[in-house]
Amino acid sequence: MLDFVSPEERYSVADYKKQASFAIEEILKKGKTPIVVGGTGLYVDSLIYEIEYPEIEYDEKYRKELEETAKKEGLEKLYEQAKQIDPKAIQNISKNDQKRIIRILEIYHATGKNKTEQEIESRKNEVPYDYKVYAINMDREVLYDRINRRVDIMVEQGLIEEVKEICNKYKKYPTAMQALGYKEIKEYLDGKLTKEEAIRKVKQETRRYAKRQLTWFRKNKQTIWLDGLQDRQNNINIILEGMN
Repeated sequence: MLDFVSPEERYSVADYKKQASFAIEEILKKGKTPIVVGGTGLYVDSLIYEIEYPEIEYDEKYRKELEETAKKEGLEKLYEQAKQIDPKAIQNISKNDQKRIIRILEIYHATGKNKTEQEIESRKNEVPYDYKVYAINMDREVLYDRINRRVDIMVEQGLIEEVKEICNKYKKYPTAMQALGYKEIKEYLDGKLTKEEAIRKVKQETRRYAKRQLTWFRKNKQTIWLDGLQDRQNNINIILEGMN
């Protein structure tokens, strides 16, 4: 599931759940063990808790109204509205995360039920697999230093050129340009940030995201924690033992 969705397409957790489940079945048919790699807690939970997300028709007019409100009156107003609608879901969302704040409002607008209610209903489904969930932890200072260095390497290896190429090639990119690193570089290309400000912002937002990831997976009682600074073979052995 790499390099298979066009930047022009809107891609959701419901799409991911459907396609990841299909990929898992195909791997199992070959007698192999599927390994799901990635750090988005919501997407992982959709698999390990068998959460079904309803197909929601996007109301473009409503979305534009929300985006206009965020621009004129501030994102804080939409955040407070989302908090009233779904106080549990909003706990895991940053006050700066416009995409997910708007998503909470859109789900309620389209279905009359909030995201948490829908997840509770769908979690009644039986999970067909015996998942083991592993997460990597390490000293916060080391983690943040690695994130900063990773961003510098991404820029050196052509991140700015990649974003520029996407912007030139496609007329719309509803989900792709919300990705960490892409949206900040897009702000630089649009003249809203200097190159140095954009790079600094990518680092800052990535560090914040990593912190939210750790918080998310700590709430998951199934998570088996690995020390990212320990000997690699030791962590491999822990995983192999869990598979027996």
